[in-house]
Amino acid sequence: MLEMRPDCERCGVDLPANAAGAFICSFECTFCAECAEDLDDRCPTCGGELMDRPARVGKALAGNPASTVRRFKGHA
Repeated sequence: MLEMRPDCERCGVDLPANAAGAFICSFECTFCAECAEDLDDRCPTCGGELMDRPARVGKALAGNPASTVRRFKGHA
């Protein structure tokens, strides 16, 4: 089951599990549509292809909530 990470790892924008607009690689690195486009749909962490993440809605989301662990680190 997908972890459904809550934010873009590159810019920090919120990516709700029940909405479109998130892109993931096979390791579930997660990016918003704008960052995925800027990255030419390639994950900067593993080099894998970024694909549309499916939404999780209704009972599926209620029974299997999204992660709350944010991955955006900001700029040091």
